[in-house]
Amino acid sequence: MRRKGKNWVQGIALERIYRLFELAGEEFVKGNKERANYYVELALRVGTRNRVTVPGELKKRFCKKCKAFLKKGKNAEFVEREKWVEIKCGECGAEFKRRKQAF
Repeated sequence: MRRKGKNWVQGIALERIYRLFELAGEEFVKGNKERANYYVELALRVGTRNRVTVPGELKKRFCKKCKAFLKKGKNAEFVEREKWVEIKCGECGAEFKRRKQAF
């Protein structure tokens, strides 16, 4: 018997995604890059399983290719253009663009 609807489950999944990115940031600062990357992978799996898209402000915080947690000045380069922000991963060297409005 279902007590809540689909939106309730997706809301919980979104909260968990935000929390996992917070934990990834804390672990990256401590120096545990592997654990930070693991938290990012977990957040992406939670989103996939519950059909929740990762919010725009979190999409710039991980590499689309290697799924590594990115921190400006540590392992990522951010170059701002007129309408785009170019992001280069320091782990795998992948480059991708995000619209400025998503920031």
